[in-house]
Amino acid sequence: MEDYTFPSWIYLAVLTVFVGGATKKILASHLSPTPVMVAWLGVTVLVERLWAICIPALLVLVLLGFVCCLYAAVRTRPSSRLPAEGKAVFITGCDSGFGNATARHLDVLGFEVFATVLDLSGEGARALQKNCSNRLTLLQVDITEPQQVNQALMETKAKLGLKGLWALVNNAGVCVNFGDTELSLMSNFRGCMEVNFFGTLSITKTFLPLLRHSKGRIITISSPAGDQSFPCLSAYGASKAALNLLFNTLRHELAPWGVQVSIILPSSYKTGNTIRVSTSESRLHCPAGGLLNSHWSTANFAICAGHSSNQAYWEEQHRTLLQTLPKSLLEDYGEDYLSETMELFHSYARQANPDLSPVVNTIVEALLTPQPQPHYFAGTGVGLMYFIHSYLPFSLSQRFLQKLFLKKKLPPRALREKSSLELNLYNNNNNNEEKPM
Repeated sequence: MEDYTFPSWIYLAVLTVFVGGATKKILASHLSPTPVMVAWLGVTVLVERLWAICIPALLVLVLLGFVCCLYAAVRTRPSSRLPAEGKAVFITGCDSGFGNATARHLDVLGFEVFATVLDLSGEGARALQKNCSNRLTLLQVDITEPQQVNQALMETKAKLGLKGLWALVNNAGVCVNFGDTELSLMSNFRGCMEVNFFGTLSITKTFLPLLRHSKGRIITISSPAGDQSFPCLSAYGASKAALNLLFNTLRHELAPWGVQVSIILPSSYKTGNTIRVSTSESRLHCPAGGLLNSHWSTANFAICAGHSSNQAYWEEQHRTLLQTLPKSLLEDYGEDYLSETMELFHSYARQANPDLSPVVNTIVEALLTPQPQPHYFAGTGVGLMYFIHSYLPFSLSQRFLQKLFLKKKLPPRALREKSSLELNLYNNNNNNEEKPM
């Protein structure tokens, strides 16, 4: 019986679909040159392996390169922007960080800005009042308080009159702790969810009627920690994962209304934050949508309101954790293990970029481009991180995150003692075997 071979055009069609799909996904990720080169190497190997087709592999690469260059040339052409004058934007979390910088920049561009702060007498609010025009309106809003959110809506509608709201920028966020999941209090998880998810959901639902009426836009500052598992950030990452899913769902639901939804994933930046203690629990409100807040690029953490870089604050949190942690857990993990985690976080935070302009410019792009993208990467490193997460084996992706974020060298105390005990037993057994009979 003769061997049956598929016609060459079938191989060509399969290869075209595969390479075309991979290229589209790579280009849609807005990757930096390094991962694109890695992708090219992968495509080269693929074509060489599958080249039982009628077209030489080199010609396929040439054609693919031409298509990529053509696409890049079209995409990098200066795109026409919509005019900013007369457009109203509502921004949360403007005490410091991304929110404060964005409010100032949008005011300069001619937007009518409604900026929310936690403290109207705070340094960030005073700076906005001093440096911005009368087009900017300051509102004191805690997004976890429905009464304050509804009051902000009424004040915004009263000032807008018949003019619609062009966009809502969800920037307020928080990270209340960092550390292993087992060492984190349940209140840490609830605190992150209350602000990052429920608070953002509350203000979005409240302002949706205005946005539907104007066919406006929703722009949310999220974090790569919501898509990837960063060590010691489970509470923050879980809240951002819920946030990402929420707005990806809203994008589909609001499309018939003409409302466009974008998510911005920042790199590692130094932002400021505001500490506010409520009667029920200690809460760190971060107007920068970040984590402790360091919008890290490798995972996007907005170093919130300055306290990530405020070593005295985090050392106090560390002492509180040591005092409240169950004795059995402290014995298993060890105080030195917890101290190393804190020092590693401080080290990472110190390396964050103080220049917030890439994120601010990305927000402006999402506000004024005729066709905003669903997702934006703001800053270096995010594209590479997502490329590794999407295309490399899971084990390599996990190792990359561990090495990039918290380069822990010290295992928990219980594991060290177990390892030491096993080593001693092994040495004793060897010594016994070596004794002469």
